[in-house]
Amino acid sequence: MEPDNAAARGRFEELFDAHYAELTRFATRRVGPDAAGDVVSGTFLVAWRRFAHIPAEHPRAWLYATARHLIANELRARARRDRLSAKAAVGAEATVEDHAGQVGEHLRVRAVLAGLSAVDQEVLRLTEWEGLDVAEVALVLGCSRTAVKVRLHRARRRFAARLLATEEPGAHATSRLPMPSIVAEGNTSS
Repeated sequence: MEPDNAAARGRFEELFDAHYAELTRFATRRVGPDAAGDVVSGTFLVAWRRFAHIPAEHPRAWLYATARHLIANELRARARRDRLSAKAAVGAEATVEDHAGQVGEHLRVRAVLAGLSAVDQEVLRLTEWEGLDVAEVALVLGCSRTAVKVRLHRARRRFAARLLATEEPGAHATSRLPMPSIVAEGNTSS
């Protein structure tokens, strides 16, 4: 509930005046000066909207907790942007003389993936294509992280075996895979 009367508005302005500078310093130390303003303004926007829920005895702690959540969101967004930028940079640096071979490999990988069970496909797509970590996949699938790790290990093993079975004689499958991380065992971050 947003503050609507003059007394509530006055209390909100006092809260703002009392804590704006320290929240700005807090956010600046964690996300830098460029994003700190957004974090602090977001914090006070949430405070404005949820003013009735701010505990009277600990408003400062409530503001810090809210700012901390917004900082975590900012850091996750940065990490996603960095991963995307890194993938784009790698893709931009790669030069392919014959696109037909690469297209053929992509089609082969997709065909092998399509031949797997729906559960195997989902866990591979979430981790390898969507870039989710094990904890995130567990939330998406509604299971434990251990179950995700087991499913992922088994799916990768089945995928690799089927991909090798489709390999042409004399070719080296692992050196030509368009998505080598699918067959890598070490990509099960928790």
